[in-house]
Formats: sequence, structure tokens, C-alpha cells
Amino acid sequence: MRAVPNWAVATAAAAPLLLVSGWTVAQARQPAGYDPIRDTISELAGQDATDAWIMVVALVLLGCCYLSVAAVLHTAGLPSRFLLAIGGVATIALVAFPRPPVGGSVSHGVAATVAVLALVLWPAGSALWLPRGHDAAYPTRPEPPWAFRRAVGLSATVVLLALFGWCAFEVTSGSRTGLAERVTAVAVSLWPLLAVVSARRAHLAWSLGAATPGAATPAVGVVPPDPLRPTQRPDRLA
Repeated sequence: MRAVPNWAVATAAAAPLLLVSGWTVAQARQPAGYDPIRDTISELAGQDATDAWIMVVALVLLGCCYLSVAAVLHTAGLPSRFLLAIGGVATIALVAFPRPPVGGSVSHGVAATVAVLALVLWPAGSALWLPRGHDAAYPTRPEPPWAFRRAVGLSATVVLLALFGWCAFEVTSGSRTGLAERVTAVAVSLWPLLAVVSARRAHLAWSLGAATPGAATPAVGVVPPDPLRPTQRPDRLA
């Protein structure tokens, strides 16, 4: 099992901080007419925004955080890591297609939709890749890390999809687009942190069991089963 490095935990923790601090500072620089409940985050990095570079930098760094976590979170499996990486690339792409002063932008809308959907769906991919829980065929195999258990991962995706649906409703016919977008963005930025912390704790527990004679080994020289390895599948990323 590959360890989760300390910098990955720090990077995952920086994602929601960058997002919230970026829009807080950027919206403070806007004219009095800007309303964070009604107006979107994209407007802070738009072509007519005051000091748009603040939100541009925040979005680029946010996308880099997602890419960095996807590069080292081998626990999640290749499909989920790919989705997380797509979310990071699409987040960065948002600044390449800024929102125009009047009307919308198809390119910006596509990038935003791809980013949110990829970040919403990747927890479910991890949950489906790993074992459901205790395996009757392998009674000594521990459960996967809690963030990657099937019920947890699928529930996270369901909740995030509901928030995405709220965003879509507000964009088309609501008046709280900014609020819905902010809540959804923070929610999707928190899950990589929870996943990294969960994987790191599982690795530390597994390492401790492997290093403690007689504590978690059925026989001398036998390493405890890897909680991050899928049942009856080779770990292609290890």
C-alpha cells in the first residue's frame, strides 16, 4: 500500500480555504451592486470584474489542488482519480473562458458543468471499486477506509448530485444562484480532504499492524491484509 504524503493532506485542506478566501476577498473588491446570494463566483473572475485576478488565481490553485490529490490518492482507483483530475482541469479551464459582461458563455458553462459533475461523481467511483465491507471469503480482511466504503461514497455522490440539481434550478429559474453555487463548490472541495484523511489513517493503522508482532498478524511473517486493496483484483496502481 502506498502511503499518503503529508503534503497531500495539506494540499487537500488548502482547496476549500482557497475557494472561500478567494471569493471573500474578490467580492469585497466589487462595486456595491454585487450580491453573493444572487451573483455567481464566475462573475468575480469575469471580464468586467474588479481585480478579477484574485478569483482567477484562486481557481487555478484550486484546480491544481485537485490534480495533486488525484496524482497521489492511489487508494481511490484509477477511474475515480481520472474523474478528480478532470474536475481539476475543468476548474482551471474556467479562467480560460471568462464570463462576458453581458449574457452567458457556452464555453464557460460547459467547463463549469464538466468540473462540477466530475467532482460530484468521483466518490461513487471509489466506493464501487473497493470491496463493499467485510468479505465472507476473507474474514480477516478489514473494511476499507470509511470514506471509500460503498454506502459512504454513494451517499456522498447522492448528496452532491442534489446540490448540483439545486444549482441547475437556481441558474434557470431561481434567485439564489450565488448561494447554491457556493454551497456546492465548498461541498465538492471538502470531499478530497475527507478521502485523503481517511486513506492516510487506514495506511497508518495497516503499517502499525504490520510492524507490531502478534498484534494483527495471524502468523509470524504474515502481513495484515491491505484494507485498500480490492477483493480478488490486482492493485495496478501500487
